[in-house]
Amino acid sequence: MDPNAPDLGVGLVGHAFMGAAHSQAWRSAPRFFDLPLNPRMRAICGRDADRVRAAADRLGWESTETDWTRVVARDDIDLVDVCTPGDTHAEIAIAALEAGKHVLCEKPLANTVAEAQAMTAAADRAAARGVLAMVGFTYRRVPAIALAKQLVEQGRIGQVHHVRAQYLQDWIADPMAPMSWRLDKAKAGSGALGDVGAHIVDLTQHITGDRIASVNGLLETFVHERPLAADSSGSLLGGQGASGTAMGRVTVDDAAMFLARFESGAVGVFEATRFATGRKNAIRVEINGSDGSLAFDFEDMNVLNFYDGRDPAETAGFRRILVTEPTHPYVGAWWPPGHGLGYEHGFTHQVVDLVTAIGKGEQPLPSFADGLQVQRVLAAVERSAEMGAWQPTAVPVPAV
Repeated sequence: MDPNAPDLGVGLVGHAFMGAAHSQAWRSAPRFFDLPLNPRMRAICGRDADRVRAAADRLGWESTETDWTRVVARDDIDLVDVCTPGDTHAEIAIAALEAGKHVLCEKPLANTVAEAQAMTAAADRAAARGVLAMVGFTYRRVPAIALAKQLVEQGRIGQVHHVRAQYLQDWIADPMAPMSWRLDKAKAGSGALGDVGAHIVDLTQHITGDRIASVNGLLETFVHERPLAADSSGSLLGGQGASGTAMGRVTVDDAAMFLARFESGAVGVFEATRFATGRKNAIRVEINGSDGSLAFDFEDMNVLNFYDGRDPAETAGFRRILVTEPTHPYVGAWWPPGHGLGYEHGFTHQVVDLVTAIGKGEQPLPSFADGLQVQRVLAAVERSAEMGAWQPTAVPVPAV
C-alpha cells in the first residue's frame, strides 16, 4: 500500500455472501498489488443494525449504515459497491452515479433490459464527468480465463467456430431446501438463467470478443414450492404444505438451456442449472477454432487446456497448462509457481482493475454497456422459451 497515494473511500451496500467476498477483495488488493489509489473501507450498509455491525467488525469496515441513501450522501465515500438483490441495483447505482460516486455493481446488472438501459445511460452521463461504473463479472479475472482470452486474441486457435458453456450447481436439488430471494422473480429477475447463466454468457463473449446475436432457449422449473425460511418477510406467495409447513412459491427457472448464434457466425450451446447433483460450482467453457481449441473447468481453476491444431498428428493432443507462472495474468503478485489461487482471488483482481482504471481515468471493464448486452441475451432466452422460436438479442425496449 502506497502511503502517498490518494484515498478512495468505499461504501459497500449488502453484507451477505457477495458482501463478504467483496470485503475480502477490498482488504487484500492494496496489500498485494501496487494501486494508484488506496481503498479505504469507510462504511458497510445493511437493514438490520445489529447484523451490519457484526459484519463490519468481522469484515473490517470502519462504520455502518442502515440506509443506502446515507452511503450515497456521505462525503467520505467516493465509490459505492452494490451487493444487493437485483431488484435494487438500478435505484442504488443510478443514485450513486448522479451523486458523483463511482459504482461497482454485482451481476447481473439488473432484472430487466429496461433497468439495465437506464443504468447504462446513467453511467454514460456520469462518465462525461469522470465518474466511472463497472459490473462485477469476476470470473473474467481468473488467470486461466484471462490467458484463454489472450490466446484467442493472438490467433492461437484461429477463427472461432463453436462454443460450449455450462454452469452447474446443485444447491437447490433438495426439494426441501428453503426459499430464498434468488427463487423469487420479483427480487432476482430470473433463476439459474440470470444467477449463473449470466456468467457463462459474459465469459464466452469476453473470451471470443464476439457477441451473441440470437438464441433458442428452454427454461424449466422442477420444484414449484419450497419451505419458507424462519426469518422470511412473508412477502413470497405461498400456503401450507402437507406437513403444515409454510410454503413459498418458486417463480424462477431451475434450469436454462439455449442454442446461440454469434455475430461472427460461430454457434454455441449453453446450459445453466442449480440441479446438477454433485456439481458444486462447475463452470465449463470450451472454445473450438479453425486452428485449435481451449477448455476450462472452474473446479480445476488453475488449469487451462489448449489444443494446437497445427501440431504434427503424431504428437498432437490437449496441453494441460498450469496457470501459476509469474508471467500469467495477475499471478506475479501472489505465490511461487505451482501454488494455486482460489475463488476469492478473482474478486481481488476485480478491485485491482477497477481502482487502476479509476486512477487512470479510463473506463473499467466490463462496463454497464457490457452488462446490458448480457441482459439482452437473458431476455432473449426468456422470450424464446415462451414463444418456442429463435429470438434476436437486439430488440428495442422502451426506456423506464
